[in-house]
Amino acid sequence: MGRPPAKELTERELQVMHAFWSRGEKPATVAEVRDDLAATGLDLAYTTVATLVRILTDKEYLIQTNEDRPFFYRPSRSYEDVSRRMLGDVVDRVFRGSREMLLVRLMEQKGLSSRERERLREILDEAEKNDIRKKNGGHSS
Repeated sequence: MGRPPAKELTERELQVMHAFWSRGEKPATVAEVRDDLAATGLDLAYTTVATLVRILTDKEYLIQTNEDRPFFYRPSRSYEDVSRRMLGDVVDRVFRGSREMLLVRLMEQKGLSSRERERLREILDEAEKNDIRKKNGGHSS
């Protein structure tokens, strides 16, 4: 008896998901996604992309939207949901739940651009405002 399929995404599966996410809500065929991937420099065989789409459908990341050929698929999970879950997994598994350690490692890898620093300040300011609201019972001071 084989082990059950992993729910995590492999690198190739994630590349296929990015191709679907880049299309927004518009469903796509395997051929269209294969062409999108080739345009980004990832030239995979049609059968490879078809296999990846089948796996992603089995893992419930994609939904088939029609019954007649060619089959169209669309993401059943948003980029935001998947990236949030995957990052949570990394924090839990690699950094043992320490978001601080993740941030330290990110800063060790590469400093932030001025645009990234400004965005981080906005996020921290908003988080601080939310903390103050919570302390005041949901009311601003």
